[in-house]
Amino acid sequence: MRKNLLFLCSLAIIACGEKKMERKEIKVAAYPQAHKDSTVDDYFGTKVADPFRWLENDTAAEVIDWVKKENEVTQNYLSQIPFREQIKSRLGKIWNYPRYGSPFKEGDFYFFYKNDGLQNQSVLYRQKGLNGEPEVFLDPNSLSTDGTVSLASITFSKDHKYAAVGIAKSGSDWNEIFVMDMVSKQKLADKIEWVKFSGATWSGNGFYYSRYDEPKKGKEFSNANEFMKIYFHEMGKSQKDDKLVYEDKAHPLRYFNAGITEDDRFLIISVSEGTSGSEILIKDLSKKETGFKTLFKGFENNYGVVDNIGDKILAITDFNAPKYRLVLVDPNQPESKNWTDIIPEGKDLLESVSTCGGKLFSVYLKDASSRLYQHDLTGKVENEIPLPGIGTASGIGGRKEDKEAFFSFTSFTNPGEIYRYDLSSGKAEQFRKTEVAFNINDFETKQVFYPSKDGVKVPMFIIHKKGIKLDGNNPTLLYAYGGFNISLTPSFSVSRMLFLEQGGVYAIANLRGGGEYGEDWHKAGMLEKKQTVFNDFIAAAEFLISEKYTSSPKLAINGGSNGGLLIGACMAQRPELFKVAIPAVGVLDMLRYHKFTIGWGWAVEYGSSDKKEQFDYLYKYSPLHNLKAGTNYPATMVMTADHDDRVVPAHSFKFAATLQEAQAKDGNPVLIRIDSKAGHGAGKPTAKLIEDATDFWSFVLWNLGADFKE
Repeated sequence: MRKNLLFLCSLAIIACGEKKMERKEIKVAAYPQAHKDSTVDDYFGTKVADPFRWLENDTAAEVIDWVKKENEVTQNYLSQIPFREQIKSRLGKIWNYPRYGSPFKEGDFYFFYKNDGLQNQSVLYRQKGLNGEPEVFLDPNSLSTDGTVSLASITFSKDHKYAAVGIAKSGSDWNEIFVMDMVSKQKLADKIEWVKFSGATWSGNGFYYSRYDEPKKGKEFSNANEFMKIYFHEMGKSQKDDKLVYEDKAHPLRYFNAGITEDDRFLIISVSEGTSGSEILIKDLSKKETGFKTLFKGFENNYGVVDNIGDKILAITDFNAPKYRLVLVDPNQPESKNWTDIIPEGKDLLESVSTCGGKLFSVYLKDASSRLYQHDLTGKVENEIPLPGIGTASGIGGRKEDKEAFFSFTSFTNPGEIYRYDLSSGKAEQFRKTEVAFNINDFETKQVFYPSKDGVKVPMFIIHKKGIKLDGNNPTLLYAYGGFNISLTPSFSVSRMLFLEQGGVYAIANLRGGGEYGEDWHKAGMLEKKQTVFNDFIAAAEFLISEKYTSSPKLAINGGSNGGLLIGACMAQRPELFKVAIPAVGVLDMLRYHKFTIGWGWAVEYGSSDKKEQFDYLYKYSPLHNLKAGTNYPATMVMTADHDDRVVPAHSFKFAATLQEAQAKDGNPVLIRIDSKAGHGAGKPTAKLIEDATDFWSFVLWNLGADFKE
């Protein structure tokens, strides 16, 4: 009898277990009917249909209606995920901790940013002395009711009378600049509009800034931006009276930015034709020169002016140094044969150089992790500043008279520490440490080096709970970027911690095309070599599977912007390898990207369909053009926003419509989530970040077959 009872209990337990593992089917509502037109382009004899071209007109009534209906489908799906509200609640709890920025000194005050936890935007405070009482200097949350106005830049006049504040609305790249009185904190009448990719550079009783002409009404977020100009604004005057300082009527597709050396002697104009390669123009203001000289000729290499030493210029460059070097240049003899190496190229990437207290500070990257050094002005290393571990150091720098500097340090499991560095003693002491509401010691980070398709070893960080089993059953998300010379270094993410808490594995691959190992690493993944980036990413996924971290049914992939292109291309090339794909604000139409806003600036990275040889390789991997009907693509949620004027939402609209049509019958869901009053990502309020993360992780965990554990 007892034996039978135990047997019945066992059956009951098994039955309960089976019941617990049952997952209700989530119904996907019918996708909106996106009509197809007959648009066909002829690229050098190749006919390319573009039936959803009408979705590029984001202000048209039919597009607005399509967006509304797509969002309804998406929200209907997400609302059926049983643990969605639990995820939102947990995110709200773990997001609610104080976050600080490194202090910086302006006049008699130390300034710093602080977010109490759930504030939509961080608040700028100031205090007299490090032990003074903090007071609010500027609260961006007061600039809008929903937190969608963010602080894009702030610079202070050298007499500390004024602060020029750049703000962005709804995530747009367009900025407005207004001026505050430093004493009263009152907003003055000065107002600058149609600024993009520029702050204010103070000089005397005014500042330099870059802007475009006012765009056509209704096309502010889509039309190409051309003929950037540099102006000088004199305090108290109207913008219409600002003095034109520099323009180039012969080259409409160039960026111009003004800078000035700390001693106000040299006015520097940085010129670029895109995201790679630059030219530097210079004017010696002490000599009242009327024109600009070319200090560094563009656009084969990258140059950045650090400061001046007397009548010479300190600049960082990759000229004959793919891992960069710091050189001293005489503007009157700027030829490279006359340069003096201050910090020669080394075996690791020289990521940045700054000045403070008459010293130089260098940040190196060694296998995508920071190293920090102090040098004298001849380049001699005086001190390596110890860091707490593998992570990212940033922010060190100051003025010539400063005797201290601050820098921050973070990692995948370190939410942030701020250090005060004493230049006289050469010692760094912890100034402030961020505390969070969970045990970061429960997690660990590994760095592995896996072989790509061509045998090149590619680094990858893997973060997870300690003690996980490598049995191929762990829900895993693989993230990467792979482009524009951008390095992915360790950083802390509250959103990511939720996934790790649930037993997830988070992997970040440092693909070629990025900047982790210098310009050679970058060039190995750009233009005609872009497929190398996709190969690196696919190899990362295969490594995670072969090492039993996960398996294809448990693997999600995500990337944003250029990383959105990465996800789109890889899911098109290897749909069976991944279970979930989330391309965010992605560059997905590689044949027309250069026709919108500042997309033309990426041609130096990607190439352009206007050129036959570049069209050929772009067409081969363009995500939009390589989707095949009847294929079962991964469960996909395309993410974009209505005010994204960096990568216009038309990319995501056309890709989603095409993917929904191509997806196999009864295949995985294909959704598009279109945020409102949001842009490419910068300045997004905390409330929206939590909403984004809630929907992101709900979709990922559900489609990876994972449950949410309290």
